[in-house]
Amino acid sequence: MINRVHLKSQITERLAWSRAVVLIGPRQCGKTTLARQFVAPDSANYFDLEDPVNLARLEQPMTALSPLTGLVVIDEVQRRPDLFPVLRVLLDRNPLPAKFLILGSAGPSLLQQSSESLAGRISMFEMRGFTLAEVGAAAQMTHWVRGAYPPAYLADTDQQSVQWRRDLLETVVTRDVLQNGHMLPTVTVLRLLHMLAHYHGQLWNASELATSLGISQPTIKRYVDTFEGLLMLRQLRPWYENLGKRQVKTPKLYIRDTGLLHQLLGIRTQSDLFNHPKSGASWEGYAIEEVIGRFQTWQPYFWSTHNQAELDLFLTNGSQRIGVECKRVDAPRLTPSMQIAINDLKLDRLFVIYPGAIRYSIAEKIEAMPLNMLASPEFSLV
Repeated sequence: MINRVHLKSQITERLAWSRAVVLIGPRQCGKTTLARQFVAPDSANYFDLEDPVNLARLEQPMTALSPLTGLVVIDEVQRRPDLFPVLRVLLDRNPLPAKFLILGSAGPSLLQQSSESLAGRISMFEMRGFTLAEVGAAAQMTHWVRGAYPPAYLADTDQQSVQWRRDLLETVVTRDVLQNGHMLPTVTVLRLLHMLAHYHGQLWNASELATSLGISQPTIKRYVDTFEGLLMLRQLRPWYENLGKRQVKTPKLYIRDTGLLHQLLGIRTQSDLFNHPKSGASWEGYAIEEVIGRFQTWQPYFWSTHNQAELDLFLTNGSQRIGVECKRVDAPRLTPSMQIAINDLKLDRLFVIYPGAIRYSIAEKIEAMPLNMLASPEFSLV
């Protein structure tokens, strides 16, 4: 097992100043395992809402929760949205006898309920699978091929990892998507996911997908938004401002976990990956997710103009502006597009993430950065 010390420390820090922490993340990313390091599953303070016994314990939620003290864990809270008004009352008590760690497989309904009922009372924390910093630089290739979900990454064989990812995709489609009110046949939704995988790293076109599947564009967009809410997809929004240039205003689409991307593309092994036409796009998405994961307080965008100038990742934090390019090449060099991005976007720095081993300067404000440097807990772009 991989000890997620830094993640546990972040949750502990949030709990120190917040009345409740809502820990959201995709199914099977390790939320329950982490929560059980705070409260034992056989404790009276632990409620797993996929367990019928625990559901029965919460038949009268105010009666069950109000006497508890210390830290209370409620897992899979999206199964009981009626709990949020009760939690609001409990979190308004003064003095506060109990704090809450609330877990849920992210989805639009969970986010809406928590933000409306618990506004100002909670800290929202997004969790993902294993990061490169957690698995270490030596395991980077396995991490890229298998993805970040703990069961997929830790599987004994590639075949077991593939089977687990296949089962997860079917579970998401047959269970989570259906819970969000969608009624298309499972085979159609799976086909949509496979088609979306081929848009990975590109601007996506709802019209093309609608024509291919024989369903409406609004339906396609609703499904894409649902997959984004389940943290399976990322629609990276474009940055645009008045630069006197025609700028792209369509989002780029990424499958957030490369293991799921590879499953959808039929990639099973490292050899398959290196020989696949989407290998470069997969690596780009992998690097982007690692960078965004390390800079969660920064706002991520991409930038592109109609005269071919572009930037894979544009990060803003107040007045700070950082650019990131992802190049799967041996030795990145200065390109006209990089210089245009530096000048037009007024970047403080531009980093070119690549799979090499040496950090070096390319030009003023532009630096080549090995991807494996993200494995260091001290890594920073600023």
